[in-house]
Amino acid sequence: MNMNSLMIITDQRRVGGMLNAVKALGGPITAAVVGPRSLADTVSAWGFERVLCLEPAQGVPAEAYSAQVAEVAAAIAPRLLLASDAASSRMLLAAAAAKLNANVIGAVRALSVDGDAIVISRSTADDKVLEDIEAAGSVAGIFSGADVDVITTQPVSVEQIAADSSTNMRLIGVVESEGGNGMLTAARVVGVGAGLAAKDDLKLIEELAAAARAEIGCSLPVCEDLRWLSEHRVIGSSHSQVSPELYIALGISGQPQHMTGVRDAKIVVAINNDPEARVFKFCNYGIIGDLYKIVPALISAFKNMNG
Repeated sequence: MNMNSLMIITDQRRVGGMLNAVKALGGPITAAVVGPRSLADTVSAWGFERVLCLEPAQGVPAEAYSAQVAEVAAAIAPRLLLASDAASSRMLLAAAAAKLNANVIGAVRALSVDGDAIVISRSTADDKVLEDIEAAGSVAGIFSGADVDVITTQPVSVEQIAADSSTNMRLIGVVESEGGNGMLTAARVVGVGAGLAAKDDLKLIEELAAAARAEIGCSLPVCEDLRWLSEHRVIGSSHSQVSPELYIALGISGQPQHMTGVRDAKIVVAINNDPEARVFKFCNYGIIGDLYKIVPALISAFKNMNG
C-alpha cells in the first residue's frame, strides 16, 4: 500500500522531529507550507520530495485557508497527514482530516509500518505511558515529540499555491495577556524548581538570570504549592512551552509534565543534587551537585563572558 505522507507546516517548530518520524514509513513526503515563502524556501532543502507554499495575505491568519488546505490534501490523498501541535497547524489538520475521512490521533511520538497498517506510538498520562495504535486506513496525527536537527540537501522547487482571496477572516489586534513576559521568545531561560530551599533564594536565581540575560520560569509546584512565582512563569504541558537556545533547570526533578514544556529547547542544562533525578534523562548536560555552590560559579562565568 502507498505510504505517501503530507506534512502541514506553519512554522519551523518540530519540523525536523516530524520529518524524522515520517521517514520511518518509507514513502514520499510532501510539505504543505502555510506561511511566508521564506519558510517554504528553508524547508525545501530538508529532504522533502515536494514543497507546496500557500502564503497568507497580509493580516490574514493561516486558519483562514483551512478549506483550501483540505482541497490540497484531497488532491494528494496521503496515507498519513501530520502537523505540529501549534494552534494554527491543528486547525488546518482538522479540516484536511475531515476531507480525507482520516482517523485523528494526538500526541504522536513515533511511526512505523506493520504490513499495510501504520503503527502510531502516542504518549498518554502526562507522557508517562506510550501506547501503540494500529490504523489500517488514513491517519491524521498531531505530533508532540521532540525536535531533531535536519540534514540539508539539494533544495527542491517550491510550488506556489495562490491564496484564496475570498476569505473573510482578518487579524484585527494583538493583546499581550496580563502578566505576560518575554519567556516565550527568550533565547535563554532559567527554570527553578522545588529544590530551591527558600523564597528569599530567588534573589540568587534573579542574579543568574541577569548575568545570563535570561528570563525566569518555574515548575508547577513552585507556583501552586509554594506560591513563590506567578502562574505565567510556569513551564509545562498545561502552561507555557518554551523553545530557547539554552534552558538551565535548577533543582527541577524532571517530571514529564514540566519537561514537555522545554522539549524544543536547543540545549538543556540540569543542576540537581540527586543523581537519580529524572531531569538527567532529558538534558544535554547534567551537573550533580549543590545549586548553591554551582549557581555562583555560573553567575561569574556569564559575567565574564558578557564582559
